[in-house]
Amino acid sequence: MTGAASVRGRAAAALHQRYRALQKGLRDRPRLRNLLLAALVSVLAIGLHGRAGIRIVEARVFDILATIAPPQPAAPGAIIVAIDEPSFTELSERWPWPRDLHARLVESLKHAGARTIGIDIVFAEPSTPAADGALAAALGPGQVLAADREVIAMEQGTQVSRIGPLAALTANGAGSGVTSVDLDSDGVLRRMPSIEDSFAAAILRANGEAVPATPARPLIQYLGGARTYPTVSYYQALDPAAFLPPGIFKDKTVLVGLSLKAAPTVESGGNDAFETPFSMKSGTLTAGVEIHATILDNLRHGLWITPAPLSAIGLAVLACALLGCGTGSGAITWRTGVVAAAGLVAIIGASWLLLRFGRVWLPPVTPALAAVTGFGARFGLDYARERRLRAAVSEAFSRYVTPALVAELARNPDSLKLGGERRELSILFCDVRGFTSLSERLKDDPVQLTGIINRLLDALSEQVLEARGTIDKYMGDCVMAFWNAPLPEPAHAKAAVAAAMQMARAVERLNAELQAEGLDLPPLAVGVGVNTGSCVVGNIGSRWRYDYSVLGDAVNLASRLEGMTKDYAVTIIIGEGTARAIEDSFFVFELDRIAVRGRSQATPIFTVLGPAAGRAGDGGRALMEAQGRLHAGAAQADTAQRLAALDAVEAAWPDLAGYCARMREILAERDAQL
Repeated sequence: MTGAASVRGRAAAALHQRYRALQKGLRDRPRLRNLLLAALVSVLAIGLHGRAGIRIVEARVFDILATIAPPQPAAPGAIIVAIDEPSFTELSERWPWPRDLHARLVESLKHAGARTIGIDIVFAEPSTPAADGALAAALGPGQVLAADREVIAMEQGTQVSRIGPLAALTANGAGSGVTSVDLDSDGVLRRMPSIEDSFAAAILRANGEAVPATPARPLIQYLGGARTYPTVSYYQALDPAAFLPPGIFKDKTVLVGLSLKAAPTVESGGNDAFETPFSMKSGTLTAGVEIHATILDNLRHGLWITPAPLSAIGLAVLACALLGCGTGSGAITWRTGVVAAAGLVAIIGASWLLLRFGRVWLPPVTPALAAVTGFGARFGLDYARERRLRAAVSEAFSRYVTPALVAELARNPDSLKLGGERRELSILFCDVRGFTSLSERLKDDPVQLTGIINRLLDALSEQVLEARGTIDKYMGDCVMAFWNAPLPEPAHAKAAVAAAMQMARAVERLNAELQAEGLDLPPLAVGVGVNTGSCVVGNIGSRWRYDYSVLGDAVNLASRLEGMTKDYAVTIIIGEGTARAIEDSFFVFELDRIAVRGRSQATPIFTVLGPAAGRAGDGGRALMEAQGRLHAGAAQADTAQRLAALDAVEAAWPDLAGYCARMREILAERDAQL
């Protein structure tokens, strides 16, 4: 144990060098590991792409981004004639309305100058001959009727059939288009119709416009929520001169269909109404006839959104995985986290810009997942490596330095440098009494002597560490410790005194153990000095070897107080600063006043008798009264009064009998000198 002081400085220096070398090795390690980690994360992320859960999240993200600043054509592509509640009220007709009523509407719209008319009603079954004939006579080139697509699942396969309007209704040149749409798995309508003869395409052909080629399953770019397009009621369109502004239908495309005036909610559902990306914001459904108007504008202005190919998604995932794994950095830091967070924002922003200005949908969910997973994996690996490094360093050097100091150095290796700071500390010196007799008794058995002293120092050190102290060094059979460094300890004086009292009890327990083991040895005891004051604490030494220790007059006085325990026949002596700091928790007794270098007046020294509650007992009150008389006798240099006071001290507190006897000897020696 005595060799620990000589290796402690070298251990601290070696700790610094080893820690720095390992950290440099981590920084200089090739980036191959990060590249492999990014590749693994990319494979996992791409494997998740297209799964049901990821697909729904990506669809919801599309809904959010697609509704931010949607493009607006110079003019709406169609006017909606709504079969709405006011029309039911005005016309007093039950659904389905008679077809000659629709014939009147067609004639009215043509007379008002409508260029193209699309009726989103499937007239697949005949009604009355007169009504069917009236509608057939009104229809011709420039008018489009709705058709339906029926999908029937059978054991031998799926049968798809087209249900069109009556042949008589298209005999004069009217066209037809399929109004069926396909919903996503979450019930939201996001995709353009996949069939060539869609209702919107038929409207374009009837209007003399070319139908553009579209990619496979493009996404619809919605221009707004329900009632985005200009809408009039059916009954108003029957007599536009009476209800509507002049020229409202002039050269316009007019779509007729069911469109409730109060748009139905998502929860309630609705007849021929669908949930769109804007339903997330508004909570309402959009009428089917408005959706066909939206598809019409998508085709006319090229607004549809093309899904990015899997190869582009894979490249985005790889790039984000490389970003998340911090491939360009040697270690994860707070800056890496900031870059990763900024990268997530950039991924979403880039996806929106590509959607808005490039008309391409590159889902940001899978790339963002790759970035987050990569950052988490890299952070976890670096954290685990750092933990292993610190654990290895702490395990290797905890045998030479205190655990608190090891932990502090592991957190802040830069603190291992020459120099220090001034701080108020409590310093403890503990020396073994009776060690010379023990050494003489066991001079022929050094193994047993070493074992006993090791057990003693182990017991004493345990009390220091349990009180959160720092063991400075072992000097033979003496232990030096201090409190409030390197870790702050607000109640450092109380902790130091508590450790001193526990040290005395630990020696008593060790004596009992040695006796129980049948060893005929002189009993061991300790003398403890504790002082509190301002000191310089830090790494003190040369650049080749240094030690974490303390310097200052307070340290010298603590060492002197430990040596004076023999002179005053007490176990613990504390300085004035310590006594002031602990007087509310411990019962202290002033032993004497001594001369201290640098001070003109004598400095009081104290011993600790126990908890502060002892002061309130009968013996404590008598002791305090006797102490007052002892001080008065000392002030008056009245030896007789002091001797009488010592008798009162011994009577009030028998544990101070040795101190009283020693003080009588000192007084006798002083009288003899005089």
